[in-house]
Amino acid sequence: MIAIVGGGRMGRGLASVFSDAGERVVLWSRREARGAVSAAVSGAATVLLAVPDEAITDVAAELASEGAIEAGQVVLHLSGLLDARALHPLRRTGAALGSWHPLQSISEPATAAERWRGAVAAVEGDSRAVTEACRLSRLLGLEPIGIAAGAKAAYHAGAVIASNYIVALAAMASRIAAAAGIPNKLAERMYLPLLLGVAENLAHQSPAEALTGPVRRGDQGTVRAHLEALGPEDRSLYARLGLETLAVARTAGLEPARADAMERVLRDY
Repeated sequence: MIAIVGGGRMGRGLASVFSDAGERVVLWSRREARGAVSAAVSGAATVLLAVPDEAITDVAAELASEGAIEAGQVVLHLSGLLDARALHPLRRTGAALGSWHPLQSISEPATAAERWRGAVAAVEGDSRAVTEACRLSRLLGLEPIGIAAGAKAAYHAGAVIASNYIVALAAMASRIAAAAGIPNKLAERMYLPLLLGVAENLAHQSPAEALTGPVRRGDQGTVRAHLEALGPEDRSLYARLGLETLAVARTAGLEPARADAMERVLRDY
């Protein structure tokens, strides 16, 4: 049996997918609690803490104080940032402790199964916990990858850049388009096919192979025109991102002389 503590989108998505896979699942949510959390996890082979990062250690301490966890159980939390040490109140129980982070954005539990299929999951912790996390990953169609406890912050920073910051950049692009006179509603969606096309390219190519655009071509005139059209803060961010893009362009084979000239343009702003 799998006991899931936390009734948010992640917890509900996991409960649905595991049930469909033939697992017996108990989902416990504090907002909808019928009985204590200790009763919900009793007898479960695996306990998943699908709660906010700041609540993980408190929930672990609550389970420990109630004697709810036994040595034969596996307890995993789902934080992308924290490692197994967040479960330290449970260490004295002898249970296998670890972290399991399915690397995907889940906005609707109903779409979780489709979203998880083909994604990766970062796993770490005690050997028995890692084994169970790998099993759960395969049930969801995820590819498990081992990660050192001390590397999770850098790993999670990359995840935020690849997801949340892409949303922020899409919002920035829409704002700039609206400032250029494009109606707001159109500005919000006009770049979406372009974004989806880039994502499709990245699904089949390396970043260097997928890169297109003026920096990749070494088109100094276009980049200079962009920079001159933007306000100071947008210009600064465009230039900083341009330098990151230039590093990829160099890897992709942009001629050194053109790359050096492009770098001068970007750094001048």
